[in-house]
Amino acid sequence: MKNILLLLSSVFVWFACQNDGAEGVKEIRDTGGPVSEMVRNPVSADLPTDTNQLARIKFEEEIFNFEEVDEGDVVKHEFKFKNTGKVPLTILRAESSCGCTIPEWPKDPIPPGGTGSILAKFNTEGKALLQRKTISVTANTYPNITKVILEGNVKPKN
Repeated sequence: MKNILLLLSSVFVWFACQNDGAEGVKEIRDTGGPVSEMVRNPVSADLPTDTNQLARIKFEEEIFNFEEVDEGDVVKHEFKFKNTGKVPLTILRAESSCGCTIPEWPKDPIPPGGTGSILAKFNTEGKALLQRKTISVTANTYPNITKVILEGNVKPKN
């Protein structure tokens, strides 16, 4: 009797697993819709695939050289930009390559033709000699990550 129950439950489990979401996966694959785009580029998943219809961020300068400062100074620089695209520019985040550099960015969308800036603050405490800090800006642009760089020399304390 135990063998029959075991056999029946095995058959039941086998049939139940045959239909375990397989159609759902097929539907997602067949749609070619925003699911695959969201994995590649979550910023533009609902935007047109024509990159001419996206926001565009154009920085006045992509690299700022602060020359030489004393260790312990805080270097501040505004990376000014313009939205040269056809839709409002939305910056989702700006991240630095180091915890010593803090970026601040506009939270509101920048209209086409509008301008804005990202303020970078670099604390040189404990950072001596040549420094190069990258800020990665994630926005509804193509490509969705744009980088700006803060670089220069930090004169060590005596």
